[in-house]
Amino acid sequence: MEKNRGTQLIIIACLSAAILFMTVGFAVYASQLTINGTATVSPSKWSVHYVTDSYAESTGSVAATSKTITNTDVTYAITLEKPTDFYEFTINVINDGTFDAVLKSLTMTSLTAEQQKYLTYTLTYDGTAYTASNSSLSLALPHTSGSNTKPVKVRVEYIQPENSSDLPQTAVNVTLTASLDYEQSV
Repeated sequence: MEKNRGTQLIIIACLSAAILFMTVGFAVYASQLTINGTATVSPSKWSVHYVTDSYAESTGSVAATSKTITNTDVTYAITLEKPTDFYEFTINVINDGTFDAVLKSLTMTSLTAEQQKYLTYTLTYDGTAYTASNSSLSLALPHTSGSNTKPVKVRVEYIQPENSSDLPQTAVNVTLTASLDYEQSV
């Protein structure tokens, strides 16, 4: 029994020494890697708007009796007195924000069948003419150091109908609107 007890003490001592050596050995082979850094996040902004000083009426166009131009709205009033009279202007849209933009839809006033006999309404965006709403566009307007613009041209024209009886007999007020709907490019 005494011999078993001595053997057990020797085994316990050997196991304790082995555990001690393994702990020290593991500590020798362990290391910790660290990464330190800083990040500065610049402010971002959404800024798609009209370039107000780019507004220009076309040669031959009737003059607007009133107009108001802001970064997001162009409002005008005109009088077209006879067939061939037209009102036309161009204004640029710019993206000077920090996100790329996409023109997703264009919504325009629809002229009635009667109005279409003597009036046309066209919006030209970057060279493409539209006479009706279009909700499936995907026209890029990237942000590039404030120099990326797209021209928007609006034209309202009093046309000579095929049948002169289709000319309006009294003054007709027509409210014309157009909305350009931009979204962030993904």
